[in-house]
Amino acid sequence: MRVLIADDEPLAAERLQLLLAKAEGAQLVGTASEGESAINLAEALAPDLLLLDIAMPGLDGIGVARALAALDPSPAVVFVTAFDQFAVAAFEVEAVDYLMKPVDPGRLQRAIERARAYLVQRSAQPTPGKASQWLEEFWASDLSGLVRIAARDVDRVSAERDYMRLHVGRRSWLIHHSMAALEEGLDPELFVRLHRSAIVRKDFISGFTRNPSGRWLARLADGTEQPVGRLYSDRVRAIAGR
Repeated sequence: MRVLIADDEPLAAERLQLLLAKAEGAQLVGTASEGESAINLAEALAPDLLLLDIAMPGLDGIGVARALAALDPSPAVVFVTAFDQFAVAAFEVEAVDYLMKPVDPGRLQRAIERARAYLVQRSAQPTPGKASQWLEEFWASDLSGLVRIAARDVDRVSAERDYMRLHVGRRSWLIHHSMAALEEGLDPELFVRLHRSAIVRKDFISGFTRNPSGRWLARLADGTEQPVGRLYSDRVRAIAGR
């Protein structure tokens, strides 16, 4: 991975260089201290990955990411910032990851691997088609900043008051969405709402059974069961093809 660093703080840029020197599978090809020079260096050096600060003099990191999106191929972008309020803007410019300063070495390594996976996936689909109308990813907070979660990796969604919990394997994250908005935004070919407080990925359902009162229960791949609300019992018949 050929990496370009763009940060107007000399100490922050130096720390990133030191961390990058110890990271696996990454090679520093240049550094920039403001937005315009970051664009010029990216055009000249064609890096695979740009570690990009957001708050910079002149053109900020969001503007840099938008400008570089026009390159073919464009570098993967990982934002490195001291502020967490830019997460939505980062999502809009399709950043691969969002790291909070001071950067943890292990977190940086995961961001590099995530960028590599993103580039491999993108190269396997060289001709972009029409943008999907469905939600494809989420940004959620974790201890070191924000993490990007692919919608297709979500096993199930459960409601917790004003928040939704995304369950991915043994981990879970809270996001601020409504259940109705998620039901409308998630691809109905992949997900089904089974309860007023639960959405499940269809291929995560291993079967259905009834409890003693006749209510449907969905058996899930992790061994748990999800009650099916009375208003959603028709979804069981639709999934089973009946």
